[in-house]
Amino acid sequence: MFDRLQAGPLFVALAIFCAGAFSSVPCFGQSPDTGGQAGTSAPPPAQPPTPAPKTSEGLPRFGVAVGVSTLGAGIEAATAVTRHSNVRFGFNDFSYSATFHKDGITYDGTLGLRSAEVLYDQYLVGGFHISPGVMIYDGNKGSGGAAVGGGQSFTLGGNTFYSDASDPVTGTGTIAARKVAPEILIGFGNLLPRSSRHFTVNLEAGLAYQGSPSATLHLTGSTCLSSGQACQSIASNPTIQNNIESEQNTINSSLSVFKYYPIIRLTFGFKH
Repeated sequence: MFDRLQAGPLFVALAIFCAGAFSSVPCFGQSPDTGGQAGTSAPPPAQPPTPAPKTSEGLPRFGVAVGVSTLGAGIEAATAVTRHSNVRFGFNDFSYSATFHKDGITYDGTLGLRSAEVLYDQYLVGGFHISPGVMIYDGNKGSGGAAVGGGQSFTLGGNTFYSDASDPVTGTGTIAARKVAPEILIGFGNLLPRSSRHFTVNLEAGLAYQGSPSATLHLTGSTCLSSGQACQSIASNPTIQNNIESEQNTINSSLSVFKYYPIIRLTFGFKH
């Protein structure tokens, strides 16, 4: 009887102790920090999200090239836009002077090629590209002076005149096109290769639509029907004025084929 009375309170005290310490102290095989479930491990710490790759990462920033073309000697600069496209800016310059004779008139002419252009290079397969663009400044033109020695004959509009010995014929002439012209080119090569390569070669060809060039001819002095006879100032002679206009029309007709200006270009570049 005594043994049962002594064991009862002892069992009750032990049960209360385990119940009070259930959440913090393991008791009779309880696993620590498991929320009462034995053998369960804690979840791993959360990893930060991986940022999405940038599409423009690794694109070459700048390249420069020099070359020659039917627009003259040129220099270009370019930067990448996408993985398969660049934008280019170029400047071209060339000058040539010569003296020639036509229809009894001596011309001291100068051909000046000067232009600035912007091109968008779209690469289709490897280095093969198509490049629409615009010539934002078309300064290509021809200019010169004209002269006929006193007493010499010359022809205008199919008619023959004589330069007055005391007031010989002189003049100026110009040939020019419009100042802005769209372009389209195709070619091979990339000024900004998508590799570790730095030196490049680019060959391309195409057209610039500049419209038909226009010629202007202006003459001063006096002309005669024959050497020294019936001489009259060009400014007051409607016949020779009409012939000057006819000559301009003939020149303009022959220049109409240049409304599409051909472009062939070879450049050597360096990518930074």
